[in-house]
Amino acid sequence: MILSVILLPVIAGALVFLLPFKKRSHMEFFLESMVILNSILVWYLLLHRPDSIFTLANFTGNLSISFAVDGMSMVFGGLVSALWPLATLYAFEYMTKEEHEKVFFLFYTITYGVTLGISFAANLLTMYFFYELLTLVTVPLVMHTLTREAILASRKYLYYSLGGAAFAFIGLIFIIIYGSTTDFLLGGVLDTAKIGDRTNVLYLIYVIAFMGFGVKAAVCPFNSWLPDAGVAPTPVTALLHAVAVVKSGAFAIIRLTYYSFGTDFLKGTWAQDVVMVIVMFTIVYGCSRAVKETHLKRRLAYSTISNLSYILFGVTIMTPLGMAAAISHLIFHAVMKISSFFCAGAIMHQTDRQYVHEVDGLGYQMPWVFGVFTVSSFALMGVPGLAGFVSKWNLASAAVESGNEIAWAGIACLLISALLTAIYMLTIVIRAFFPGKDFDRETVKGITDPNWKMLLPLLIFTVFIFVFGLRSAIFVRFFNDVAAGAY
Repeated sequence: MILSVILLPVIAGALVFLLPFKKRSHMEFFLESMVILNSILVWYLLLHRPDSIFTLANFTGNLSISFAVDGMSMVFGGLVSALWPLATLYAFEYMTKEEHEKVFFLFYTITYGVTLGISFAANLLTMYFFYELLTLVTVPLVMHTLTREAILASRKYLYYSLGGAAFAFIGLIFIIIYGSTTDFLLGGVLDTAKIGDRTNVLYLIYVIAFMGFGVKAAVCPFNSWLPDAGVAPTPVTALLHAVAVVKSGAFAIIRLTYYSFGTDFLKGTWAQDVVMVIVMFTIVYGCSRAVKETHLKRRLAYSTISNLSYILFGVTIMTPLGMAAAISHLIFHAVMKISSFFCAGAIMHQTDRQYVHEVDGLGYQMPWVFGVFTVSSFALMGVPGLAGFVSKWNLASAAVESGNEIAWAGIACLLISALLTAIYMLTIVIRAFFPGKDFDRETVKGITDPNWKMLLPLLIFTVFIFVFGLRSAIFVRFFNDVAAGAY
């Protein structure tokens, strides 16, 4: 079953390119059906998760390509499978103005399967394999338009990702040498008998591997690829910024910290301090750049850089509460950010406008899109009653509970970020609804909301933003159970 949910999107993507569909609607029906079917199979797997590990291939020693379903797999696999059908539906309408649709949907659908491979990886080697594969299948998506900017952005993304993977590979090698296994075990797998007096070396290796996986999570100073990748079609950038790539980076760091090196080994060391300071700086840096940025998608990209380090801040607290807080923001931010990105994509699709100053007066012409964008803006700010407030509260609570003075300083970073988020998000909302007395309404005449294929995903995301905010207890309880090893 595990292997089938990974392979089905790969096969479906290949068939999209090979099958001679007579009508575009036939291709859409086939693709959406396959993606929904796969998501149903994923959720069946999560609700009836097998206790054993499925091994696809054995190599020398204890190295293997193996898959399993544990608590973190349930979190990330559930997120990916829930968002992908909606993202695919949105992409059908968005891609009507783009060329090479079949090539796009080939890689777009294959990415679904590869991301699930990361989610269900049972050990560090398997996760690393699919992590590298994710880079290869998403590079064509970044360069899809084949403009000079897209080609340069794809090159930067490829170089950064391969460089980061090289750093991560060093971590894999040291886990193989100094660990009892490469399998993911909550608490870590390092063998103290093998470590001896090499603790400082392993601390350094952890920092190197953290930064390696952190490239996809857009940690400073390895984050410039993310805003540049905004040249890709919006369905791609939304998944890059909300689900597949950046969340895979955060997910990998959670695995590295809690399941490979282990917090008992890392907590209270200089390695913890170094990575925590880096992510705190990234939080403030990302939202500061977002305030300055005038391009819609690039502004949201810098917002993503900041919010990804919210997740990593929870990781670096290195307590069960910190891990649960990191998981909560990993899930809640995905819904908030994919919603805001899809709104930006709808604006660009309907108007061909790409800059903040060009949204003046569009709020009344596109009330559904800007209504959803307003909700996601308030959620990202952390307004009570919405998803963002819950995850930020969990992060602050974990920082206070940890007793770590650097983590307490991190709370100040969260507050600064909340203020700057209000500035860069509400600027767009205010300009859309209150363009000023001298605004000429004729400049936006005839502009309307997009069709249901774009609006339905937006409305569903909005519902979940409220559900996560108002009924968060059941989700947070599950996240706490995952952090405690109950799954």
